[in-house]
Amino acid sequence: MGSSFSCCNSKNAEEGYATILLTIGGGNNSNPWRIFTYKELHAATNGFSEDYKLGEGGFGSVYWGKTSDGLQIAVKKLKSMNSKAEMEFAVEVEVLGRVRHKNLLGLRGYFAGNDQRLIVYDYMPNLSLLSHLHGQFAGDVQLDWKKRMKIVLGSAEGLLYLHHEVSPHIIHRDIKASNVLLDSNFEPLVADFGFAKLIPEGVSHMTTRVKGTLGYLAPEYAMWGKVSESCDVYSFGILLLEIVTGRKPIEKLPGGIKRTITEWAEPLISRGRFKDLVDPKLRGNFDENEVVQAINIAALCVQSEPDKRPTMREVVALLKGRDFNNAKGMSMRIKSVKYGEDLMALDQESDDGNNYDYGDESSAYGVFGALETQRMQDPYKPYGERR
Repeated sequence: MGSSFSCCNSKNAEEGYATILLTIGGGNNSNPWRIFTYKELHAATNGFSEDYKLGEGGFGSVYWGKTSDGLQIAVKKLKSMNSKAEMEFAVEVEVLGRVRHKNLLGLRGYFAGNDQRLIVYDYMPNLSLLSHLHGQFAGDVQLDWKKRMKIVLGSAEGLLYLHHEVSPHIIHRDIKASNVLLDSNFEPLVADFGFAKLIPEGVSHMTTRVKGTLGYLAPEYAMWGKVSESCDVYSFGILLLEIVTGRKPIEKLPGGIKRTITEWAEPLISRGRFKDLVDPKLRGNFDENEVVQAINIAALCVQSEPDKRPTMREVVALLKGRDFNNAKGMSMRIKSVKYGEDLMALDQESDDGNNYDYGDESSAYGVFGALETQRMQDPYKPYGERR
């Protein structure tokens, strides 16, 4: 994307980010973002107090804060400032400066100075979808069936905007429950664009270093680093299964065995036992027709071959009740590729939810060489020489 600034020259870095955002916003004063001072953010978060910490990941920590004018904010504080962290910060600032959609978490502001990089967002009082499915609010069962379907549709509409309505198109690359935030009305806002890719018009896919969270990764991305909009579609399909079932993308079984959500769901789907797929915490309070619809859409999204997945425009149409016959070969079975045992052994997602850079330049496939998809033909290879 061409966004890269030296960590060593804080004034140039700050001016550089501001220039990018002003250029994206047309140079007017209507943009909702602003440049904060470190002093402001330090005071707002009570010195980045542990008591104010909302969450922590591989990138660093997120803190709740309140500005002097009463605005509640969330501040992402990068853990370390090296070239990789600098690039992810630049990517997120640039992407956030581009997006304007009710289901995408926009930029409130940032600080770039010395060895500190901070991104400021609006605070979401209901935190993340993860906290309600598997975290501190899971036992409260605040997510009834209606709220879950609202979250599904809103998240899909946010992705539709990224893939089809903003130019250049944006691939998120890290769709997961912890990156779907919930406002006071449980409206979803897709967040965290540190891994995002901008795709020029006419380009179907790009080859890149693999980043993301195991359990949500599309096989062609995991195996060959081929990233496209259909990778986000695959991740959304896993997220949809997670929302309906209340299960994690990868779960631990007795004896240390790990199982993906698709491995668990596939036998039930093939037998038509859709009721058995629904989160038991809902105690039977759900719409059976909507369950069947949601599971079928998820099955479409997680097909192993990217060309067989719908676009996010098609996903939104299906979620709104359009005729399933208009979709690409509706399948009642999940035919996603399973992760190999060696790769599952490396998984940390079910333990701490962190992002990981799985790329390893020392081998052709990195740690993804363990995937059972090695015998699967590269779906993009026939077209590669023509591009």
